Amino acid sequence: MLPVHVFTEAERNSLRTALGSVRADPYADRPAFAAGVAGLVERGEVPPVLLGVAERVRAERAAGVHAHALRNCPLDPDIPLLDQDDPLTDKYARKKTFIGEAFLELFGQLTATPLLSYATRFNGDFYVDVIAITRYRGKQTGYSDGELAFHNDRAAHPVRADHITLLGMRCPDSEVTYTGFVSGDALRAYVGEHLETLRQEHFVTPFDVVSRDNNRALTVSEKHAIFSGERTVRYVDTHTTVAPDAPPEAKDALIALKDALVRADKSRHRILTGDLFTFANQDGLHSREHLEITDPELAATRWLLKTYAFRDEAAAAAHADRWVDGVVGRVGD
Repeated sequence: MLPVHVFTEAERNSLRTALGSVRADPYADRPAFAAGVAGLVERGEVPPVLLGVAERVRAERAAGVHAHALRNCPLDPDIPLLDQDDPLTDKYARKKTFIGEAFLELFGQLTATPLLSYATRFNGDFYVDVIAITRYRGKQTGYSDGELAFHNDRAAHPVRADHITLLGMRCPDSEVTYTGFVSGDALRAYVGEHLETLRQEHFVTPFDVVSRDNNRALTVSEKHAIFSGERTVRYVDTHTTVAPDAPPEAKDALIALKDALVRADKSRHRILTGDLFTFANQDGLHSREHLEITDPELAATRWLLKTYAFRDEAAAAAHADRWVDGVVGRVGD
């Protein structure tokens, strides 16, 4: 995928200087951190090029373009090599600047997509590390060292992000990993007569291993449709299946969806260090594909910083009853 913008060195340095002036700690006091980033906008300290890029992304999202990439984005001057037994604790101890977090916060604010976090995950942080955690290696989770089938993040959960944004903090040049994306629209075009069945609540999705580790009561989702609204899709390939009491046509529809996933047009982006890749989580599916891994241990050090976001203020307000502490975007399980 071609980036919608590649920041020049001067643009990147200007952004990094502005973002570096935000002194609050995003992990200790996220409201103060978000307010500090908002202050950059209010004081006119955000370079006009980023304002234009954000406006383009907003307009193209409204027109049905679901994935965008930016290149040569500002990062922290020191990117630590995290301890993969407990990368979160190691990050808290060793990461002393927050340029990456500020850039993700600013991007969310400029695109008018309020961030959310999950109170039971990673201490409720809004800026989450996507990195191979030792205990999850070989498992179907974003925190493994392996490939991921096409999926929505947190598909089993009642509250799911509308957008996901990834920032490449450490992406080894020699190891080739792609993030794939397929839109819900593209899938619908190939399911034919099975579309109406896929719109019915005949399907279930198991909770992911990280969710189950945080809450042993979580096993499988409520019954849900795979397609809803104009383009929303809710599905994890190889995991979502028919409910026990589903009619026979549900199984045929699920097979048709699997066939559609093979045939539908897809896009892929290789996230490099300093790349931002943002895409629709509910209006499409994404994957992780290893194209060439020459050093598995090095590849496992790949570190992306991730944010979840609602599509707009109205979507955030719809989940106001799930907010835990009055901070916009924090939800429960």
